[in-house]
Amino acid sequence: MTETVEAEFPPCPECQSEYTYESGALLTCPMCGHEWATATADAADEAPEDDVIRDAVGNILADGDDVTIMKTVKIAGGGGAAVKIGTKVRGIRLTTDSGNGHDIDAKIPGVGKLQLKSSIVKKI
Repeated sequence: MTETVEAEFPPCPECQSEYTYESGALLTCPMCGHEWATATADAADEAPEDDVIRDAVGNILADGDDVTIMKTVKIAGGGGAAVKIGTKVRGIRLTTDSGNGHDIDAKIPGVGKLQLKSSIVKKI
């Protein structure tokens, strides 16, 4: 009798489906079609783990990357203004030691300069 060993992959970050599978260097979700990079030794070689800033789905961010806002963000002191989900932000700058969890400096069209958390953006 032959016993098969199934690899355990994390659920899809988009739809939480448990039916993800490996497709080359990416993980793929058959339910929604989302593809994302796995955390491998190759990613660890790019930068030390302490200095790596990742987006909401685990992609490594770098200065100059373009991102999309994944959650509507209310602007404090903006009189009810908000940055809507799906807004594209071009040419981000990564920051460190902000103390408030905001690790991205961004210039958003129609809004101006803002600090964002990497947990609410997705790399384009």
